[in-house]
Amino acid sequence: MSLITTRDLTLRYHGQTVLHGVDFSIARGEIVTIVGPNGSGKSSLLRALIGALKPASGEVIRQAGLKIGYVPQKLQIDATLPLTVHRFLNLPLRQSAATIATALEKAGVPDLSKRQMSALSGGQFQRVLLARALLNTPDILILDEATQGLDQPGAAAFYRQIEDVRRDMGLAVLMVSHDLHVVMAASDRVLCLNGHVCCEGTPEIVADAPEYRALFGSGTKGALALYRHDHNHDHHHDHEHGHS
Repeated sequence: MSLITTRDLTLRYHGQTVLHGVDFSIARGEIVTIVGPNGSGKSSLLRALIGALKPASGEVIRQAGLKIGYVPQKLQIDATLPLTVHRFLNLPLRQSAATIATALEKAGVPDLSKRQMSALSGGQFQRVLLARALLNTPDILILDEATQGLDQPGAAAFYRQIEDVRRDMGLAVLMVSHDLHVVMAASDRVLCLNGHVCCEGTPEIVADAPEYRALFGSGTKGALALYRHDHNHDHHHDHEHGHS
């Protein structure tokens, strides 16, 4: 059963057609990543999926009662504003202490509740935004360039956290990302956009597609294999020590 489906979706923004003819769906438990060059319509598609941008034509169908958790690209918070993580997670709706504790734990930062938002590292800040998106136990988590500004190890750690969240909560994950190397390995399916759907499929299929290579070159293929090897090695290592 699909959580969100689009049929022949065309989007216009400031009078320009930014995306046309998009047929897309995402099911519970799937991790799908959207890649594409700047201006390819990635953010517009996300905005249409969450209902912030009306289709010029075609349709977006959401499952009845669908709960969406959204992690923005970056949130600007006034550094001079005294705001603890706990207080931030109580805005705009008050949450129980137990709900906040659970969300922070799922986001991999259980000890940050009393810390000032302004004192967090980039990676911690993004995990607090992830915790906020998980407060209402969503059916689907949508992340728009959520690792922008993190270094590669920080981005990889964040994506591993997302994989854990998907496994533990059984939700769908839809990501827009520029981190091609990491993202290709973390996804079940990749959607490559450039004003329309250029190619779609498993990471391996998309990495081999001529349309993808024309946009991004062929460098991802080697990194994909390398990441898979490291990732599998990590899991094997955890398993040996009884942490899996």
